Amino acid sequence: MFSNLLVIQFVAKVLKKVDKKGQYHKKRGIFAYRLFFRQLEIMKKMNITIAAMSFLLLTGCGTNQGNGTLLGAGGGAALGGLIGAIGNHSHHGTGALVGAAIGAAVGSAAGTVIGHHMDKVKQDVIKNVNNASVDEVTDANGLKAVKVTFDSGLQFDLNKASLKSAAQVDLFKFAKVLKNDSQLSVDIQGYTDATGGDKINLPLSDARAKAVASYLQQAGVSASQFKNVAGYGSQNPIVNQEVAPQNRRVEVYLYASDAMVKSAENGTLGE
Repeated sequence: MFSNLLVIQFVAKVLKKVDKKGQYHKKRGIFAYRLFFRQLEIMKKMNITIAAMSFLLLTGCGTNQGNGTLLGAGGGAALGGLIGAIGNHSHHGTGALVGAAIGAAVGSAAGTVIGHHMDKVKQDVIKNVNNASVDEVTDANGLKAVKVTFDSGLQFDLNKASLKSAAQVDLFKFAKVLKNDSQLSVDIQGYTDATGGDKINLPLSDARAKAVASYLQQAGVSASQFKNVAGYGSQNPIVNQEVAPQNRRVEVYLYASDAMVKSAENGTLGE
């Protein structure tokens, strides 16, 4: 109940950004959108479904009478990414939403093309990488993305950040998928379980994420494809236990870059 009251108070703050005529201005919409995501980070362990739905209702009431809708034409795509990220249960363990919201809306036709393309990416990963789980998730723009989870126990020795030889074999095969699709953006997130404390786990998870990125670059993947490489320690666990091998993992997210979106819009993606 208390967390719901906090959500209501926050939504009230956002509502103040609507003028007396009920029109939602572009600049105010951008401010509210950014403010909302900052609040999500603070409240990520609370029940935020009400906040998401309230924000959806708020933006749905905005008009297009002279001042444009929320975030200009990009409101629908960005909000779709928000709802998708909240509702997607395969998207555990992320320190932030995957990718960054782009300025313009991604049309439904382009979104469909990207979705089909990401289906192919997913199948390529499944075909080439053995010791990883592969799932479909949603990026910050509401577009289909792919999450590849590597078991840290198979990649690293205990409390170490040096890749095992078996892990290098898997990553070398994984690198082929990334090299064959240079319009994929890549985020890498490292995680540990709760043993050891943050002073050990945060730098260890960060070093492991960077070790994966470094090896992929050595295998020929362009550094420009990596957008966010970071460790999050024991945050966002898959299971709520102090000692949990499932929580010791490296997650790699593959999602559409701006270049891929443009290719989808002009009909050249996959050519």
